[in-house]
Amino acid sequence: MSSYLLDIQNLSVEVEGTVILENINLSIPYSESYVLFGPNGSGKSTLLKAIMGFPSYKVVNGKIIFDGKDITNLPTSERVRMGISIAYQHPPEIKGIKLIDIFKFCLKKKPEEDLEPEHYELIDKLKLRSFLNRNINVGFSGGERKRSEIVQMLLLKPKLILLDEPDSGVDIESLRLISQEIQKYITETGSSALIVTHQGEILNHITTGRACVLLDSTIHCYKNSQEIFNTIKDVGFAKCIECQERGVKIND
Repeated sequence: MSSYLLDIQNLSVEVEGTVILENINLSIPYSESYVLFGPNGSGKSTLLKAIMGFPSYKVVNGKIIFDGKDITNLPTSERVRMGISIAYQHPPEIKGIKLIDIFKFCLKKKPEEDLEPEHYELIDKLKLRSFLNRNINVGFSGGERKRSEIVQMLLLKPKLILLDEPDSGVDIESLRLISQEIQKYITETGSSALIVTHQGEILNHITTGRACVLLDSTIHCYKNSQEIFNTIKDVGFAKCIECQERGVKIND
């Protein structure tokens, strides 16, 4: 059995006829969280969506191995059933569906069934009790949308959590709340996570095993995510990688 929960091998991804990622390699072990940095347009969000199997993100080469199984050609719904879940950078508004209904859907409950006490406990921790009968994300602030989406994600009990800019457009309290619950879930279940971030604020709340930098269709991974992030802020992505490869402030 492989020691990796997620093993991406020579992956190339095309979107609307344009190759966005080419020959990407990334392996995430069981029970570890990685953070993924990279400049705008480097393909970070594309990678997450390719892992989820979104139809418009076409894999033209390579493989995605999840939990020992080749999922490269599986539909998104099957990947969700296998235990992959994603939180979007900009969760959309959905009119006509109440928040409590989507929570029940995540739990495979019938509309007439009620949630369990532990589910309400999670909802209360993320301060969403008063939102249950509102349309999904309609009129929600950025922080409220992210808190709502994290509840949905955790109710699905994923093995692999994909977070696309979880600290973007989120107030300090909301970031603290969602980070606490994500870290608690990861610790208790042994799940893994791949976190895309520009701001790096979430690193103050979630323990990550490695920092990976996506640059020019190559992923470079190092230990100590906070130090790598600080180096990126000081000298930029390319020079950060150059410093690591020359052994300057090396972490690995």
